[in-house]
Amino acid sequence: MRNDFAERTRWFREARFGMFIHWGLYAIPSRGEWVRSLEKLSVEEYRPFFEEFDPVRYDPRQWAKLAKAAGMKYAVMTAKHHDGFCLFDSKLTDYKATYTPAGRDLIREYVEAFREEGLRVGLYYSIIDWHHDDYPAYGDKIHPMRDNEAFKNKPIEFGRYLDYMHGQVKELLTNYGKIDVMWFDFSYDDMTGEKWRATELVRMMRSLQPDIVIDNRLGGNIKAAAPEEYAGDFASPEQMLPAEGIANEAGRPIPWEACITLNDHWGYCSSDRNYKSAKTVVRGLVECVSKGGNLLLNVGPDAKGVIPHEAVEILREVGRWMDANADSVYGCGAASLPKPEWGRYTQNGNKLYAHLFDRGMGPTSFAGMNGKIKRARLLADGAEIKVETPWMAYEYPDDAFVTLGGAELPDGIDTVIELELA
Repeated sequence: MRNDFAERTRWFREARFGMFIHWGLYAIPSRGEWVRSLEKLSVEEYRPFFEEFDPVRYDPRQWAKLAKAAGMKYAVMTAKHHDGFCLFDSKLTDYKATYTPAGRDLIREYVEAFREEGLRVGLYYSIIDWHHDDYPAYGDKIHPMRDNEAFKNKPIEFGRYLDYMHGQVKELLTNYGKIDVMWFDFSYDDMTGEKWRATELVRMMRSLQPDIVIDNRLGGNIKAAAPEEYAGDFASPEQMLPAEGIANEAGRPIPWEACITLNDHWGYCSSDRNYKSAKTVVRGLVECVSKGGNLLLNVGPDAKGVIPHEAVEILREVGRWMDANADSVYGCGAASLPKPEWGRYTQNGNKLYAHLFDRGMGPTSFAGMNGKIKRARLLADGAEIKVETPWMAYEYPDDAFVTLGGAELPDGIDTVIELELA
C-alpha cells in the first residue's frame, strides 16, 4: 500500500461506522429520492417542491449528536442529488436552498455542526443532473425526460455541464474548510471515467484538499493492480455486504464501505416503515469490520428536517451497544481465522474479539486457539472468563473453550469476548 494512500485513508480504515444523510426537495413528495425519474416529472412539475421547501425544524446539531451517540465517526450528506437541487449556496446556479423559503446554506450548517461534535465530514455530490439544460435527457436510461419527444432534438453542450459540475466541486472543497470524504454518485453505461473529465477533476480536488478520501464512482477499476488516477480510494458496495471483503487483482485488501439504508429508501418515504432492527445494524457493522470494511448507514430526514423517530430509536440502541463494545469495532479489521459458527471475529493487534451471535449448546469453541490465548474477558463489563478445556471436550486438543452460564447470551444483540493473544 502506497505511503500517501495509506496515510490518507488511515482514519477511514479505523473509523468503521458512518452516517449517510439523503435529504432534499424529494422529502416533500416523500416517495424516495428517485421520484422525478420514476414518475417522469418535468422541471415544471417538480418546481412546487422548490417553492415550498422550508425545513423549519432543521437542526444539524441534533443530527450530529445522534450520530455521535450511535458510535459513528463520520458523516456524508447530499450536497446535490440527481435532481440537481443544491443544499449549498453555489454561485453557479439559482437552483439552491438559499433561493427557497429556507433561505439558508444548509450544507454550511451541517459541516459546522458535525465538526463541533468531533466527527469527520463528508459530502455526497451527484455527477448526474436532471435539472441542468446541458445534461443528456432524451434516450438516457434514467433521466425523467428520457421518453419525452420534445427533448429528442434539443441541442446540448455537455462540456458546459462539465464546467458547471467541476466548478461546484471546487466550491464545495474551497468554501467549507476541510472536507474528509467526497462521495460521488454515479457512473453508468458510457457515462464513466473521462466522460466526466475525471483525471482533471481528481487532480483539482487533490490540489485543494490533499487528504480527501474519494469513493470509486467516477469510474475506473479500483481493483486493478495499477488503478486509474480517478478510480478512487475505496470501493462502495450498495445495499449488500460482500461475501469476503474486497481485494485488488493482486489479492491485497482495499478499503471499502457498504452503504445501506435503515429502511427501504434513501430519501424520506412516509409510507416506508420497514426498518432494520438495532440487532441487524450491529451485526451488519460487525460483519463489515470482520471483512475489513466500513458501514455507512443512511437516514432520510423528512421535509421539515426531522430524522424519523424510528431511525432515532434504532440508532440510540445501537449506541448503547457501541458504548460497551466499541473497542471491537474502531481500529479493527479481519482476523486470520475462518468465520466461526457462532458469529464473527474482529481483530486489532493482539486483541481478538469474538462476537457471539448464537449461544449454541455447551461450551463455546475457538477452533485452533488452544495455548494461544493469554486471557479472556467480557468486553462490556471486563468480567474475566476462564479459558479451559472442559471434561466433554478433551477429544479436541487444538481448540480453546469458554463456558458461559445460562441458556441465553448476556447480550442478545452481540456478546463480545475480548481474547488477549499470547
